[in-house]
Amino acid sequence: MRLTVSRKAHFNAAHRLHRKEWSDEKNQLIFGKCNNPNFHGHNYELIVQVTGELDQETGFVMDLKELSDLIKSEVEERFDHKNLNLDVPEFFELIPTAENIAVVIWQLLRPFIPSDKELEIILYETARNFVSFKGEN
Repeated sequence: MRLTVSRKAHFNAAHRLHRKEWSDEKNQLIFGKCNNPNFHGHNYELIVQVTGELDQETGFVMDLKELSDLIKSEVEERFDHKNLNLDVPEFFELIPTAENIAVVIWQLLRPFIPSDKELEIILYETARNFVSFKGEN
C-alpha cells in the first residue's frame, strides 16, 4: 500500500531575479518588479511530500518528526531570514526563482530520504503562485 505523507513549513527570504550578463533594460523587461536592485521578500510556504510503502511495523511511510527535523536543518536554517542571492551559496550563480528554489530544496533533501521513497517539493511564493518538483526522470 503506497501513501503520501506531507510536512508543511515556511521561511521568509529576500531575493532579486537578475542575470548579470544581461543589460539592466533586459533584466527589467523580463523580470519586472522582481528585478528590484534593493531586493524584495516573500513569506514562502513549503510542503514536502514523501510517497512510499506503508511500513507494517511502524505504520509510517516516514517518521514525520524525522522529516520535520530534516526540513528545519536543511531548509529553514539555510534560507529563513536570508537574502537568497547574497547569503545562500546555491544561489550565488543561480537565479532564485521559485522554480530554482524548489529544485534546490529537493536536491538538499533527497540524500536524506530513503531511495525507495518518492520526494515532491511544493513551494508557494505567494498564495497564488506556486511550483512543484518531483525530481528528475
